[in-house]
Amino acid sequence: MSTDKKKQEALDYHEKPTPGKIKIVPTKKYATQRDLALAYSPGVAEPCLEIEKNANDAYKYTTKGNLVAVISNGTAVLGLGDIGAIASKPVMEGKGLLFKIFADIDVFDIEVDTKNVDEFIQTVKNIAPTFGGINLEDIKAPEAFEIERRLKEDLSIPVMHDDQHGTAIISAAALLNACELVGKKIEDVHIVVSGAGAAAISCTRLYKSFGAQPENIVMTDSKGVIRKDRDNLTSQKSEFATDRDLYTLEDAMRGADVFIGLSMADIVTPEMLLSMANDPIVFAMANPNPEVKYDIAVATREDIIMATGRSDHPNQVNNVLGFPFIFRGALDVRATAINEEMKKAATLAIAALAKEPVPEQVNIAYNKTKLTFGRDYIIPKPFDPRLIGEIPVAVAKAAIESGVAQQAIENWDEYKQNLLSRLGDNNKLLNLLRDRARQDPKRVVYAEGEEIQVLKAAQIAQEEGLAQPVLLGRREVISEIAEQIKFDLSEIEIIDPKSREEKPRKTKYATHYWVERKRKGVTLNDAESLMRDRNYFGAMMVNTGDADALLSGYSRSYSTTIKPILELVGLEKGVKRAAATNLMVSDYGPLFIADTSINIEPDSKTLAKITQLTAQTIKMFGLEPVIAMTSYANFGGSKHINATKIDRCVEFLHKAQPDLCVDGPIQTDFALNNDMLKERFLFSKLVDKKVNALVFPSLDAANATYKLLKELNKASSIGPILMGMDKPVHVLQLGATVDEMVNMTAVAVVDAQEKQKRSEEV
Repeated sequence: MSTDKKKQEALDYHEKPTPGKIKIVPTKKYATQRDLALAYSPGVAEPCLEIEKNANDAYKYTTKGNLVAVISNGTAVLGLGDIGAIASKPVMEGKGLLFKIFADIDVFDIEVDTKNVDEFIQTVKNIAPTFGGINLEDIKAPEAFEIERRLKEDLSIPVMHDDQHGTAIISAAALLNACELVGKKIEDVHIVVSGAGAAAISCTRLYKSFGAQPENIVMTDSKGVIRKDRDNLTSQKSEFATDRDLYTLEDAMRGADVFIGLSMADIVTPEMLLSMANDPIVFAMANPNPEVKYDIAVATREDIIMATGRSDHPNQVNNVLGFPFIFRGALDVRATAINEEMKKAATLAIAALAKEPVPEQVNIAYNKTKLTFGRDYIIPKPFDPRLIGEIPVAVAKAAIESGVAQQAIENWDEYKQNLLSRLGDNNKLLNLLRDRARQDPKRVVYAEGEEIQVLKAAQIAQEEGLAQPVLLGRREVISEIAEQIKFDLSEIEIIDPKSREEKPRKTKYATHYWVERKRKGVTLNDAESLMRDRNYFGAMMVNTGDADALLSGYSRSYSTTIKPILELVGLEKGVKRAAATNLMVSDYGPLFIADTSINIEPDSKTLAKITQLTAQTIKMFGLEPVIAMTSYANFGGSKHINATKIDRCVEFLHKAQPDLCVDGPIQTDFALNNDMLKERFLFSKLVDKKVNALVFPSLDAANATYKLLKELNKASSIGPILMGMDKPVHVLQLGATVDEMVNMTAVAVVDAQEKQKRSEEV
């Protein structure tokens, strides 16, 4: 992607459709005059008076207990440096977004326009009553140290400068695990720290608290080794000054066990790596470009354990593993501080999680048979769904045990379950889906290559590394549109099925098709004519192995698009009818709706097969199927054929696949509301489980439901995902959005990966 294109895409993202990335939404009813009278005057007076009598009641009657301030003066933004308070606002909004999507914490971003330490501190102190916690962000050292220290002394709510402590906590967890893997004790290892800013100082302090010895630590800055005989050292640098006979980074690296990089790109050479001790541990965390490139490091030392800040290499040190969950635990016990005990508890929880069996959802996302604790997996992946169930618990326990908690937690199992249910898995699911596609991108044919929206989707898929697009259409038309959207076509294959130059391939495809269909009334001339159609041509590309997957349907009706696909591609072995499901992305969590586009009035046997195909698709996403067979009646409440066919379907499935969690017939509200279900139908297999699929008795019910969710709840839809096909072919909804097409590209790639894996196993 060109620099101009990247710049414009970033600007458009932050501007459209609504400026910024976060907003306030009401949490109470406000439809009637009565509601408004309770929300404001006169009803609002009652909680005000209660809080006047007891300030802690603010946690009871307001959002204080789930509200964090992300505060900056913009003096050390992301690598942009001192850009000022207002220019830092997009970053602070972004941090607020991460708090919300990872830990369900609300945020106000506050940009304080002063570089004066006293003014900044006083401003934060003045507004602190509003919040349950303060996250300091992007404040330059050494002022950051004093600001955090004084605010922690003066305020009775958690205060943390994430730039310092976030990296420290995550890297310390990785370091403890790396030392364990190479059989070294942290008390014995020699550590070189490149960089002496806020993050480097905090990292090194935390390592010391876990046992690293001061005499074994050497810290460097832009002037070389920080020595005791250097002039004008800050108090923080003096803390780590050495009198050893070392002057340069090269000197310090000789014989070192550990390198911690928080400085700048490409300052570590292969020669430096070779001079390190056996089994060197190298954390090159400068972003976006590390102190030594990953490929160079692992090629130089086969015995290295390597971590970076990048997501495209193993062992990503990412602050999002820490700060949302640390604040979650602190808020939930109304902690008055985030102390050393809580930070160490978070570190140990992260380290321990890396040693636990990895959920299949994460294995699938990273295209691994089984991620296991080892040199390429020393810390959990950022989208591991277990993080919110482990780290807040450890932090909350440490807060209680260290005496800074104002509220106890009586039932830890219940607390953990509440944490796990706070957020749906949608954001994680979409990220994991795309991450998995990137592991092994496939050749995806876009049959409607002349459509600007399709081209935009192909562009994103190519630039994100999700797929290798193949565009069908006239080269001159595609090139003209690509120029408008700054899509570099130099590495993109463009094929015009109607062109003369494609005659050999059309003949090949036509012959192949004719051989398959000649006894069904198709002549060779018919076949040659059909190959001018992009859907037939694209399907034959996949059928013959010239491409891995096909996407079509953006500009044509579903029935028109699917006809050639069903004719040419055929069904998987053992499947008699194809089906389709849509994955709905909403606040509820992942919810698959089936069958949304193929079977109009399926009988009980077809419904059973649709359910089995849906279960397979859910597993492809790394989830365990929990399926409700929906009806207008509950469990025998109606003898109408539409209900009884579901009875027969469920009875068959319970016998054929007793391990599959499926039940019905059940009304949709009972399926999605477990409290209602437990009260009336305690016998159901769905009790105490979160339903992630609804199978409907007819196409009109399923199709109407998913479109209703999409429009009324603004839920995103991934699909229809075509199930039961022999090859990875998928039909888009007419007029699908660019995002929907990109997500379907990822689905098509993952589908191709799964089918390839199964064929190799056979």
